[in-house]
Amino acid sequence: MFVVVYFFMIAPQRKRAKQEKKFASELKRGDRVVTKSGMHGKIADINDKDFSCVIETMAGKIKFDRSAISMEMSKKLNEPEKK
Repeated sequence: MFVVVYFFMIAPQRKRAKQEKKFASELKRGDRVVTKSGMHGKIADINDKDFSCVIETMAGKIKFDRSAISMEMSKKLNEPEKK
């Protein structure tokens, strides 16, 4: 029973957490991103001390924690459009 729970619940969550951590660490200035709350912008500055970044939007600049950036939505935003 535990093996089934591990393979269907725990292992995928660990894999996803690892992917999100890698995505957050690979962010760089100029990347277009979407936050989990739906705010779109471009990374203006990255701070490694407190693991945050400044996102430039049309309304101005806002400081966010890197964990607030949505990996799925940011990847969708940056992939080339298909015709």
